[in-house]
Order: sequence, then structure tokens, then C-alpha cells
Amino acid sequence: MNTTATVSEEQLNDQFTYIDAVASLVRDKRLRAYTHTFGCQQNEADTEHIRGMLHEMGYEMTDDVNEADFILFNTCAVREHAEDRAFGNIGSLSHLKKRKPDVIIALCGCMAQQEKNVEKIKKSYPQVSLMFGTHALWRFPSLLYRVMSGEKRVFDIGGEDDIAEGLPILRADGAKAWLSIMYGCNNFCTYCIVPYVRGRERSRRPEEIENELRGLVASGYKEITLLGQNVNSYGKDLGIDVDFADLLRRLNAVPGDFWLRFMTSHPKDASPKLFDTMAACEKVARQLHLPFQSGSDEILRRMNRHYTADSYKKLIAYAREKMPDITLSSDIIVGFPGETEEDFEQTLRLVEDTRFDLLFTFLYSPRSGTPAASYPDNATTAQKQARFERLLRLQDGIVAERQAAYQGRRMRLLIDGAAKGPDYPFTARTEGNLLVCVRGKGLSVGEFVEAEIEKTTLRCLYARKL
Repeated sequence: MNTTATVSEEQLNDQFTYIDAVASLVRDKRLRAYTHTFGCQQNEADTEHIRGMLHEMGYEMTDDVNEADFILFNTCAVREHAEDRAFGNIGSLSHLKKRKPDVIIALCGCMAQQEKNVEKIKKSYPQVSLMFGTHALWRFPSLLYRVMSGEKRVFDIGGEDDIAEGLPILRADGAKAWLSIMYGCNNFCTYCIVPYVRGRERSRRPEEIENELRGLVASGYKEITLLGQNVNSYGKDLGIDVDFADLLRRLNAVPGDFWLRFMTSHPKDASPKLFDTMAACEKVARQLHLPFQSGSDEILRRMNRHYTADSYKKLIAYAREKMPDITLSSDIIVGFPGETEEDFEQTLRLVEDTRFDLLFTFLYSPRSGTPAASYPDNATTAQKQARFERLLRLQDGIVAERQAAYQGRRMRLLIDGAAKGPDYPFTARTEGNLLVCVRGKGLSVGEFVEAEIEKTTLRCLYARKL
């Protein structure tokens, strides 16, 4: 049975009517819009839809917040630091609002889906005229129209967990694009706020995803990243016999020269079928981001992760058996409530044994409303920081060794941007998503090139075009 609802054509048409209504107010005024995104790639993808709607309304985009007539912050609630940064940026706009009373300041995203933040904005940040949550994103045109029509402040954090297809989108220029395949999360890890602010899992129809991919390839994008909080559980809610591996095979068959990446995977749903499919699909990049969070089975149990350190290592072993050249990355939380020195030592052993190419390491940040926020803790801040630094030293040594092994290798690279230094003027990525600075004649963003690695550092490879 299909449990995922889609916004009706009538509802979408209603929002397009509001896009036209805002456009009639904006016409000939040359108004500018500024957007800033905090947090994950899904937030980036959401902002692209907002920018698309603003573009259809007649706004010009600007990178200068001071010249903007509409300012939007798309926020993240995963960690306290991200919330603090968002509030700091919003607070700094109070002077701009006094200087430009007509500027519209908006806040959306995961922070806006939490009642405590809504109340804080209402009481302490009068410069914010519009605030809407993740479920209301597709209603943005009607909400903005209400503000522009005279309502002093509009707040909307309600709505169902529905998927809206066909919204306008304005992507950044370049070689890379995001492609959302699902939204929400059913896992309820005890430290994570995401299921509470983004709702339950909803998968897009495979034909909708394929059509969007074909459009991206036709537009010249060469690296397309499939997005979902847990892509491995794709399709479970659709009521059809298709899973994430099936979707990868379908997308791999789309004509064109491009790489497919995906994030994020969950170890409890990753399977041999997925790794077999990756190995068989030439356009699926040999790269895997598989967060393990802790090497301690007791901590994993308290995190509600539903796998063990041993089962995780068996997954990695199978993936490497099928794809010996695969690049591996992961997430680790240091200082989860109740973590002992032995628990942390088990994390270090897993890192030492697995030898990741890249780690994203975080000190635990309690999130109000999650079970872990009330767990008793037995380690001091100083102890947690010391563990964090030990982990970084271990991983830096592993990365230095793995990076050095690329010396002299010939690799296929995707040129994706401009570098800071004059000697190697372009940045690129390997199929495994490693950063490379490249030198050579006739380079341009969006092309694949063959190159030889000339030198390596901890964070970057350096290559010359062949």
C-alpha cells in the first residue's frame, strides 16, 4: 500500500497563482533576494526550490545581504552550533531592518519546525516577518503574498508530510546538482531531531526521479547526488516492488556521461544487493558514506542504531571485496551520554581497522526533544575534548598514509571549480570524491579529464592534466 501522499495538482496550481500575484507586485521594481543555507544537502536542495519560486516571482538573486529586498535563512536544528549561528545572523539584521523598513526577512527549515524556536522568534526577533517549517515549503508563494499584502507577521509550521512535485527550481551553475529521492526519517536515533522536524519517510516515485535526472544530464550536470536521510530505505512506503538498488540500476541506464553519488546511507539497511549493484553500475561512483557513529555496541544500542560494530565491519569488508578501489567515509559522535573510556577505545579500534578515507567527527550536542537529551552523563567536557583530539590524530595519520598512496597514479577527474592558488588553478574531484587541485591548459568546469597525481597533502591531491 502506498502511504506517501502527493500534493494535488489543484493545490500546486493555487500556489502558481500566488507566484503570479507576487510577480505583479514585484514587476518593474527590480527587487533582489538573498538566501543563505545552514546544514545539510537536503536544506541546500530545498533552498534551490525557494530560489526557483523567487525567480518565477521576478526577484533577482544577490550575494549581498545589504542590497536585498527579501532575505531568507534556511536553518538547521541538528546541532546547537547551527542554531546559534542562525540566531546570530538573524539578530544582526535588526539594523538593516531599521535602515530598510520594507525589507522582508524570512526564516525556514528545521529550526522553524520547532515550537520553541517559533516562540523565540516571535518574542525576540521582531525583524522576522515570515517563518515557515519544512512541511510548508511548497506553500511559500502564498505565505509571501500574505506578507506583501499587509500582514505584519506570518508563521506557518503546520502541514502534512506530503511530496510536492513540479515546483520551480534554480540551481547553482557548475558541474554538480542535488536530486532528492525521499524526505523524512523513520529511524529515531536517540540523539537526532530530524524525524521530529522533517517527518516520516516519503519516497518520490521512480519515474519522477528519472525524469528529473534526465533533465539534469541534458542541462550539462556531471555529478548528481541522490539525497535522502536514509536512502537505503527508499521505496518501502511506495507499495511497489522497488528498492534503492533497483532505483540505482534504473538511473544508471539514463544515457550520458555523469557520476551518480548518494547520501546518506544507514548501516542497518545497507545490503549486499546494494554493493553488488554499485559494482555493476558504471555511473555509480565508487564512494560510500556509511555513518557508524560509535564502535561500542552498548553506545550503539543507546543510540537506537540497530546494528553492531561487527556487522558494520562485515558490510565494509563486503563492499571492499566487490569494489577494492572504493572510497569510504563515515560520521562519528564523540562524548555521547554514558560513553566510557572503553567505549571510546572501541571506536578508535574500529577506525584503525577500517581505515577510512574521510571522517566527519562531532562532539555530542544535546537536542531538546530527543531521548538522549535526558540521558545521564559520566564524562567531563575536558575528557570529551581529549577523546575528540585523540580521534583526530589517529584519523590524520590514516589519511596521510592513504593520500600518499595516490602519488604518481593516473586518475579520471571532474573539474568542478576554481582553486585559490595560481600553480594549480582548478579544483576537481576523483570518482571517490577526493579533492584535487589541477594544473594544465584548456581546463574548464564541468569536463572530465585524465590527470596524474604529482603530490599529496592531508586534505588535497595535486595533479597535472595529461
